[in-house]
Amino acid sequence: MDLLAILVLGVLVILGFEALGVPSPPLFAGLLVGLARALAVPRKLTLPQHATTAAQVVIGVKVGTLVQMDTVVAIASDWLPVLLVTVATLVLSLVAGQLMALRRGISRVTGAFSMVAGGASGITLMARELGADERMVAVLQYLRVLLIVLTLPAVALLVFSADPVGGPGIGAVTAPGWWTELGFTAVCGVVGTAAATLLRLPVASLLGPMLVAAALDLGGLSGGAGVPFPLAELAFLVVGLLVGLNFTRASLRMVREVLPLALAVLVVLSVACAGLGVALAAATGVSPLDGYLATTPGGMNAVLVTATSTGADTTFVLAVQLLRLFVMLLSAPLIARLLRRWA
Repeated sequence: MDLLAILVLGVLVILGFEALGVPSPPLFAGLLVGLARALAVPRKLTLPQHATTAAQVVIGVKVGTLVQMDTVVAIASDWLPVLLVTVATLVLSLVAGQLMALRRGISRVTGAFSMVAGGASGITLMARELGADERMVAVLQYLRVLLIVLTLPAVALLVFSADPVGGPGIGAVTAPGWWTELGFTAVCGVVGTAAATLLRLPVASLLGPMLVAAALDLGGLSGGAGVPFPLAELAFLVVGLLVGLNFTRASLRMVREVLPLALAVLVVLSVACAGLGVALAAATGVSPLDGYLATTPGGMNAVLVTATSTGADTTFVLAVQLLRLFVMLLSAPLIARLLRRWA
């Protein structure tokens, strides 16, 4: 009954956040409701393990279906500068993470995952399994998303002279029926998790479905299917609850104490990524605005909205953002292993 009440309250908060235009409403709603429950009631509430696994599967499939042949073609001719910028972004994220780790109570792995530029929901889900404090990771990851969402339109307009005249955007794709998408998600989840487990991949229920969904989409075998919208919203709500319910007053106090440092590091990281965007534009011939939007460290939905409303090359922007997202998620287990050895 306690868990059901939390879920119902989470849905109501999602509706309120959507009305207010809050970014990533399910994630923030889950985090807020879970945090309120953890601090208000002494008895600890833990979500069932299968809920965590299901959320990993759904988010993995959703990320995998973002890959389209058009996005692959968009960066094919400029693959080297795009790859170099992606690697540079990863290195910058790791440096920023190690700066955070100078603060007492933050491990190297937690610092790195807190500052990884992209894939906030996936990184948060992987955090605990890979040895990081998922509470710190979640708060700092979504602080980064919020910072990007709030500053992106102003930076695009004032720094890169974006012209909000509207652009062609990405062509609409007719999705198949709800049951077809549910079946597609289930197949990717079962096959991907089983294959990743056999191959001993870490976080098998997220990375396996992600790779299977991407392969089916690129092979033209998905039929345009993705994750049903209500199921995706529920998965993001679960991610927020997983983090929020694990907070204590002591951990919340520690997060509050590191926020000034985290905000300063995030601002520097955002400026550095903007510099990489200018370099990418010079190397590939796209506009500085395209380069900036392509290398913005997170907030993909806000980036795409800004790209389509300013006439930017949306396909190129999405392609670079997706490549970075895949690199960040796939490299996270290796990064965690290396940092634990270093520590």
